[in-house]
Amino acid sequence: MKKPKKLNKGDKVAIVSLSRGILGMPFCKHELDLAIKRLQEFGLELVIMPNALKDMEYLEEHPEARAADLKEAFMDESIKGIICAIGGLDTYKLIPYLMEDEEFKQAVINNPKIFTGFSDTTNNHLMLNKLGLSTFYGPCLLADIAELDNDMLPYTKEYFEKFFLEEDGFEITSSPIWYSDRTSYGIEELGKPRIVHQETHGYETLNGSGIATGKLYGGCIDSIYDALTGALFPDEPLVYEKYKIFPTLEEWQEKILFLETCEEQPTPEKLEEMLMVLKNKGILGVVRGIIVGKPMDEKYYEEYKDVYKKVFQDLNTPILYNVNFGHAKPICIIPYDAETTIDYDNKKIIVNEPIFDRELELKK
Repeated sequence: MKKPKKLNKGDKVAIVSLSRGILGMPFCKHELDLAIKRLQEFGLELVIMPNALKDMEYLEEHPEARAADLKEAFMDESIKGIICAIGGLDTYKLIPYLMEDEEFKQAVINNPKIFTGFSDTTNNHLMLNKLGLSTFYGPCLLADIAELDNDMLPYTKEYFEKFFLEEDGFEITSSPIWYSDRTSYGIEELGKPRIVHQETHGYETLNGSGIATGKLYGGCIDSIYDALTGALFPDEPLVYEKYKIFPTLEEWQEKILFLETCEEQPTPEKLEEMLMVLKNKGILGVVRGIIVGKPMDEKYYEEYKDVYKKVFQDLNTPILYNVNFGHAKPICIIPYDAETTIDYDNKKIIVNEPIFDRELELKK
C-alpha cells in the first residue's frame, strides 16, 4: 500500500468537488473564502480544480467532470494533497471513469498524495484503497476547515495538523467536548461558536474484550450499505462488483472496521438493517475489531448501542463506541490501511506506524 508524504509549508493542495456540487454556489461563498484563508494560514497554496466551482446541476449531470478533476489532481506532481469539498449521494458514479483510465490508476501509485474527506467520500476512499493508496477518513473543506467560528474546532485542528508531522504513530483520544450541529451555515453565522457539550461517556466497549490489531478500513455505513444493496442507485452494486472495490472475505480478516452514521441520522431500525447486511455477508464476524463513530448530536446514542449489542450478541467481535470521526464534531483522522491496535479493556486506539512515506519525503 502506497503512503503519501506529509505536507510542508508552501505545498499545493487541490480542492475537488466529487459529490454534491455546492462549493461554487453563491450561498457557500463565505465558507469558501474562509476555507481558503485558513489553508493559506497553514502555509498552503490552493489549487481549485477546474470543475469544482461549477453549479450543482452541472456537477450532478456530469460525473465525468468530477472524475476529470480528481485525475488532474493526481496527474499534477506539484500537488501534494487533495481535500474534498463535502459529501453527498452519488460519487460512486466517478468509479467507472477512473477505473477504466490507466493514466489515472498509474498516477495514484506514482504520485501518492494526501486525500481527505468523509461521508459519501467513502466511495472515493474505497476506490483509491483498491488501487493501493492509503487515504484519510478526515476533515473536508466545508464542514471542518470552513468552521464558521473564528478558528477550526481545536480537536479537529490538532488532527489536521498531523498532515504536517512526521510521527512513528499516534493515539486517537476521546475529545473532552463535542458540539451540536449548526441550525444554519449562512453568512450570519460567521464568528459564532457552536453549542458546546462536555463529553460524559468517552469511549465505550459494547462487545468483546482484549486487544485487537489490524488494518483500518471502513467509512460511512450508509454509503457502504448503498454500495452493497443499491438502495439509492440500482447500478451501484454492479459498479462495485465490476471493479472488485470491496475486499474479499479473506481480506476482511485483517481489518479493523470503522463505521459511522450520516447526517440523516438513520433510525435504530435502519441501523440494524444496515448492520445485518454486513453481518449476513460474513464481514462482522471475521474482522478483528470494530470502532464506531459518535452519533451526530448524540441522537439515538443509547438506542444505537442497543442495536450493536443485539446484532453482535452471537459474535465475539469487539466494538469500541463513541469515537470522534465522521459527521459528529469534532473529528480526528482515520488513516486507511494503517496497522492499528484497539485496547478494548483500557479503551485506547493506537496507530502503530508512520502514516507518511519517509523514503518518499527524503527523495524530494
